[in-house]
Amino acid sequence: MPGFLLHANAAMTCQHVAGQATVAPGQTRVLVNAQPVAVMPPGMPTIAVAGCPFTVGTKPQPCVTVRWMQPSTRVKVMGLPVMLAPGPGTGPGVCQSAEQIPQGAPVLGAMQARVSAL
Repeated sequence: MPGFLLHANAAMTCQHVAGQATVAPGQTRVLVNAQPVAVMPPGMPTIAVAGCPFTVGTKPQPCVTVRWMQPSTRVKVMGLPVMLAPGPGTGPGVCQSAEQIPQGAPVLGAMQARVSAL
């Protein structure tokens, strides 16, 4: 699956825009935009979300995690697949409430914009 590399401080929010997602750096040796490239540990990695105000009726249902489901199949850092930002028509992550109810794909802002070889 082609796509840009996600880095540890990529700007990501839930669909409700107020919830900020934080990608924890899994390694510190390979950098993009002076930030560690985000890698996927074994299993289904999750990204923490804080500050989502979403409610259904009177019951709070905030997004608390983003479950990233599709790692890179070819690019690895220290043996772990890198996390890729979604390309057109793709969405490798889904925001979930504490009850693991899917609430839509995350919204990505700033991320790796370009790779150039010297």
